[in-house]
Amino acid sequence: MYKLNCILSNSVRKACQQVATSLSVEGSICGVASPQRTVCISAVRLQDPAGPPPTQTENCSKEFSFLPPMPGQDSPLRWGGKKYDELPIAHIKATYNNTHIQVTDNEGKYMVRTSCGTEGFRNVKKSTPVAAQTAGIAAATKATVAGVTFVRVLVKGLGPGRLSAIKGLTMGGLEVVSITDNTPVPHNGCRPRKARRI
Repeated sequence: MYKLNCILSNSVRKACQQVATSLSVEGSICGVASPQRTVCISAVRLQDPAGPPPTQTENCSKEFSFLPPMPGQDSPLRWGGKKYDELPIAHIKATYNNTHIQVTDNEGKYMVRTSCGTEGFRNVKKSTPVAAQTAGIAAATKATVAGVTFVRVLVKGLGPGRLSAIKGLTMGGLEVVSITDNTPVPHNGCRPRKARRI
């Protein structure tokens, strides 16, 4: 137990030191002398060429954030020239028997749709992570043909293909900007199924 605590404390200390060194410039966390770090490598910060450079007295929360902007929040970050609200959304519905992936634009209009069943997997094989990854790769290739490069991912369900579908989207050539879990959680609504006895 002592070794485990030592390993955990050392790893936490190293991570905190790395974050502190990456954020600090000459001892101040709000320094603007170094280039700005962003959450997504491909995000581009819009800068006013005529405006004066920012000073250290400005609010730090406007300069740097570990989280992507909330929907409706104005942000200077751009992905492929689009705001966060204008990015397409990849909806992943992971059920226990299948995984459905649909890419829509920011208004909800259909662009690309696929599932494990449409990719050729049948019966029990539809519920495997390999099938979900294959469906993710297929959806990503169809979306890139339609002109999509950056997506927001919205996951719903607790099936075995949740993470594999996201991995398939990135393997297919899409850049994932954010991942949102939208799984419906009951406030003790319906009675669950009886326990299976084998």
